[in-house]
Amino acid sequence: MISEVPIDHGIQMADYAADPILTAATIELQAAAARVAPGMRDRSVVMVNSTAKGGGVAEMLPRLVALLTEMGIRTRWLVINTDRTEFFVLTKRIHNLIHGQGEPTLSADDRELYESVSRELALEIEQHLAPEDILVVHDPQPLAMGAMVKRKLGMRAIWRCHIGLDEHPKATSMVWRFLEPYVREYDHGVFSAPEYIPSYMAGRVSIITPAIDPLGDKNRHLSPHKLVGVLCNAGLKKAEHPIVTPPFEHQAQRLLPGRTWGPAGDHERIGLIYRPIVTQISRWDRLKGFEPLLEGFVHLKERVGEYGTDPTHRRRLEILRLVLGGPDPTSVQDDPEAVGVLEGIISRFDALPKEIQNDVIVLSLPMHSTRENALMVNALQRCSTVVVQNSLREGFGLTATEAMWKRAAMIGTNACGLRHQIRSSIDGVMIHDPEDPDEIARRINEVLADRELRFTLSRNARQHVHALFLIFRQLSGWLRVLGQHATLPPQRPAAG
Repeated sequence: MISEVPIDHGIQMADYAADPILTAATIELQAAAARVAPGMRDRSVVMVNSTAKGGGVAEMLPRLVALLTEMGIRTRWLVINTDRTEFFVLTKRIHNLIHGQGEPTLSADDRELYESVSRELALEIEQHLAPEDILVVHDPQPLAMGAMVKRKLGMRAIWRCHIGLDEHPKATSMVWRFLEPYVREYDHGVFSAPEYIPSYMAGRVSIITPAIDPLGDKNRHLSPHKLVGVLCNAGLKKAEHPIVTPPFEHQAQRLLPGRTWGPAGDHERIGLIYRPIVTQISRWDRLKGFEPLLEGFVHLKERVGEYGTDPTHRRRLEILRLVLGGPDPTSVQDDPEAVGVLEGIISRFDALPKEIQNDVIVLSLPMHSTRENALMVNALQRCSTVVVQNSLREGFGLTATEAMWKRAAMIGTNACGLRHQIRSSIDGVMIHDPEDPDEIARRINEVLADRELRFTLSRNARQHVHALFLIFRQLSGWLRVLGQHATLPPQRPAAG
């Protein structure tokens, strides 16, 4: 099944240009677009991925599509889906294998499943494409489909891979060999880091780092009144005074003792604008390191007397809370493992001592409204003293970028995507072993104990994101790539 995602064109280039912090980048981008757009006059760009909500790709595409279109490059966004749920189970295995995780085997039956669903999708997507279009396929799920339709129509095709590993374990090498026949069909590849590029793509690849939209609902400035309003509307805080805007139709759910879920604000108050808060918000993925982070927090709470030698810091640790948040796992169609990962967190939460359990807040954030979900994440990050991204593997990690832009004190890991963003001891503090609860506890304590360190890290982090990881730089990269292909005619379709 192929569906086209409608695009909200609400934020215009003029809105970015009106912000003094963003004016110069906007002018440079418009000048670059003016050079590329004439060559794209008779062509469209068609972006294809596997989900319209949940994860960094689905978050980046709306702004990318809208702004390319505004700058004179017609761009559409299509999403694939299938009733064969085993297809997404397989592509999740492929995702994990690229990250070096899992049994390094893919069978003939796996290839048949991958190709048979891809053939069905290729037949359907043909109706949405023309040979003159430039097809941009994101990640492994639609990879084979794109290769098949490119061979048939002869269109220019680019594969945008958002994941990878800077090592070469057996699992990673094996899965790249599995994908090689499909990848080789593409004219060009785009990766987030040079370490991720398979050897057979050398010489026809560009590096474009993911980026955030500074005016989008997830990253825009929230005044104190708006921040509190979002918390109340989302059910994350009880409204103690009248609120201008009505409650969100779908509010955040909080894990309660006894393995049940309830409105986030109905149980003991979270204390988001009062207490020191350590937060991680990600997809429910084992590679995001949620469970080791939870164990690290437990270690810290069990050692308050050891770490809290200063009375003020001891009090800080005593009232410290951990917020673990992620999307409603049933709402992300291409991630079938999410429910199981969340179940593991629930089991560990349920076994915690009561006094520690009260300080662990596990949140399921509804995805019915992209805007409301984004505002919830924005408010949670802005209420955080420290934001952690404890990833075992990370293609890039926009959750870190978002927090750095908001001037949160950042703790990351040496996962490649985070390493490309966070300069150790300059923009954030790094965890060397994200599965070591003792190190996690020490790093959190180190940042919480040093107010001057938190200020320095947060100031540097925002400057770093402004320089390298805002949407203007990402768009400039795409303009370069599209400009290269705009001058090339469609290819002759493959025989047969």
